[in-house]
Amino acid sequence: MECPTNLGDCLRFQKDSATTAYTGVGDLINNIVPNIYVAGGLVIFFMIIFGGFTIIANAGDPHKIEEGTKTITSAIIGLLVLFASYWIIQIIQVVTGVQILNSSL
Repeated sequence: MECPTNLGDCLRFQKDSATTAYTGVGDLINNIVPNIYVAGGLVIFFMIIFGGFTIIANAGDPHKIEEGTKTITSAIIGLLVLFASYWIIQIIQVVTGVQILNSSL
């Protein structure tokens, strides 16, 4: 299949082309934002696991224990930021009536 000048016609999502699946930038953002939350949650989870492993594996070295503690603290702060951003988006949805976190795919 030869692609026309519009690459959105060549990119396929199930049966539709990208130009029919995404009629605007808002549709694309609606599908990306929920995935960012999932990816952020996974990163936070692995940071907590890594920080705990660092603390347990280096129980004799106070510098490594401090490094593991900082990793866990950073992960918890990241979790709070992720949680706050989710609720800010929820408030924006209620105030404006625009559905941001509803994926159409």
